[in-house]
Amino acid sequence: MTTAIDSDAGVEQSPVAPARREWMRWLGLLVRLTLGVVAGWAGLAKLVDLPTAVRAVRAYQLLPEAIVPAVGYALPVVEIILAILLITGLLTRYAAAVQGLIMLGFVFGISWAWAKGLNIDCGCFGGGGELAAGQQAEYLLPLLRDGALVVGAAYLTWFPRTRFSLDEALDLN
Repeated sequence: MTTAIDSDAGVEQSPVAPARREWMRWLGLLVRLTLGVVAGWAGLAKLVDLPTAVRAVRAYQLLPEAIVPAVGYALPVVEIILAILLITGLLTRYAAAVQGLIMLGFVFGISWAWAKGLNIDCGCFGGGGELAAGQQAEYLLPLLRDGALVVGAAYLTWFPRTRFSLDEALDLN
């Protein structure tokens, strides 16, 4: 069997490795765009109503009141910046790592609210806060969605080379 040297990593690879790497770059594009669109959608939904975003953060009863407004106001801006980086494919590894940490924070927060018996809207895509009497919180689907996004962010952190990215165009990886 013949082998080739992988020019990206300087390690020996089998002849099928280039085809696998190309498939992984296309998968990375799909994951990168999915993470970027979700982050942008969430950030814009919160940005149009910042007081509600602060109320959503407060409803989790997880952070000290002194920092709740700062988190509520900063989170949408950070999400929009990450969305731009992910959609354009600029600094993909770092944007994905930060997005993954944020998503882990959401998983923790939703799990916390569920375990504490809080009846809140997660506020992931705007809105949020305590639900009215008679409304029931939905925690399982947001946990599954956010868990899947954590996995996607981990993939991009490990394998940041994707098709149609500024990283690729500028040879930043």
